[in-house]
Amino acid sequence: MESNRASVLTINGGSSSIKFALYQVASPLERGLCGKVDRIGLTGTNLTFTDPATKQQESRNLGAHDHKSVVNYLIDWLEARSILQSVRAVGHRVVHGMHHTAPELITQALLDELRCIRPYDPEHLPCEIEIVEAFRQRHPDLPQLACFDTAFHHTMPRVAKLLPIPRRFDAKGIRRYGFHGLSYSYLMEELARLGDPAATTGRLILAHLGNGASLAAVRDGKSIDTSMGFTPTAGLVMSTRSGDLDPGLAPYLARTEQMTTTQFFEMANHKSGLLGVSDTTSDMRDLLEQETGDPRAAEAVMLFCYQAKKWIGSFAAALGGLDTLVFAGGIGENAPAVRERICDGLGFLGIEINKARNEGSARVISSDTSRARVRIIRTDEELMIARSLLRFCPAIASQ
Repeated sequence: MESNRASVLTINGGSSSIKFALYQVASPLERGLCGKVDRIGLTGTNLTFTDPATKQQESRNLGAHDHKSVVNYLIDWLEARSILQSVRAVGHRVVHGMHHTAPELITQALLDELRCIRPYDPEHLPCEIEIVEAFRQRHPDLPQLACFDTAFHHTMPRVAKLLPIPRRFDAKGIRRYGFHGLSYSYLMEELARLGDPAATTGRLILAHLGNGASLAAVRDGKSIDTSMGFTPTAGLVMSTRSGDLDPGLAPYLARTEQMTTTQFFEMANHKSGLLGVSDTTSDMRDLLEQETGDPRAAEAVMLFCYQAKKWIGSFAAALGGLDTLVFAGGIGENAPAVRERICDGLGFLGIEINKARNEGSARVISSDTSRARVRIIRTDEELMIARSLLRFCPAIASQ
C-alpha cells in the first residue's frame, strides 16, 4: 500500500486484544497492513501483523502490558513506519451504545457519555475508551468514529427489548440490546449484493458463531430479536461465556461457595461455556478432535449444537417461518460438523443440507430441494467499520 494515498484505520478493541486494519480509500476499499495484539494484561502480550504487499507475517512479544501502554506502543509502531501520515480517520468498534442507533463522530461529549455507561459493559468499554483517548492525545486532529455493536438491533420491537423485572429499571436503560451488530450489518450487505431477496423482504436468521456467539432474527431487513441481551454474556453457550443462566444460581453459589459477585462474573464470562463443560479447552476445533475419546468434549459440542438449534427454532417461530439461514464467525464458517448437527432435524423449517456442499464449505450448503436457503458468509467487522467511516465522513473519499 502506498503510504501517501489516503487511508482509514479500523480498531476492534476487545477485553484482552486489539485488532487493527488499514484500508486504502478506493472503490472498493483495499485492505492493507493488518494485525492483532493479544493477551493484553498477561505475560506474553504479542503483536502479530501481516503486510499484504510482501505477503509476510511478523510477530513480536511485547511482555505484559495494559491497554493504554499497548495502544501507545501500536501508535509508535505505526508512526515509525510513516503509516499514520496517510490515515484520514480512525473507526472504532464500540460494543455498547445503548440508545445510539448509528455510527457517530467521537466528541468529548460522547466520550463523557461512554464513561458514564461503563458499568453496562465493564469487559469492553473501559479499554475501548482508553484506545480512543490515546489517539486523541497523540493525534488530536484525526477524526474518530464510534461504530456501535448494539445499533443494528435498535429496530427490535419493544416486547423483544423488555426484561421482566421492575419497570423502574427500564427507565434506567436496563433492557435487552443485542450485540455483534457490525457483523450482522456486514452480512446483510453481502446478502443484498448476492441478490438474496431475504435481505430486504424475507425471513432471515443470522448465526454469528465464534468465540462469542449469537443469533439474530431479521424480517424485511430489520432485526426483530437476538439471543444476546443486556450484556454479551446472555444467550447461546459460547467459548468461555455461559450464555443464559438461572438467576437463582448466583445467590446459591454465594451461600454454598461464598462466591462474590466479582467471582461469579469472572466464572460466567471466562471460565464457563465450552471451556467449563469440557474442562479442557474453549476451542471448538480441539473439542471436535477430542470428542470421540473424551465424553466431556463430546458433551460440550453437543450442548453448543443443541442450543443453537433451539434458538433457530424459536426465531423461526417469531418470524413466522424461515427463508434464509446464514452461518458466519469462526465456527460457523469453518466447522462443517457443527453446521450439520445444528441443521439436523430442522427439516420442518424447510432446511435440508447437501452433505458434499457442507463439507466443502460452499457458499450455499442447502440442497436444491431445500425450501430454506442455507448460506455461509465470511463476516468482516473491520471492513464494515471502514465502510462506515466513508459513509459518515464522506470528505475522506475526495482527499
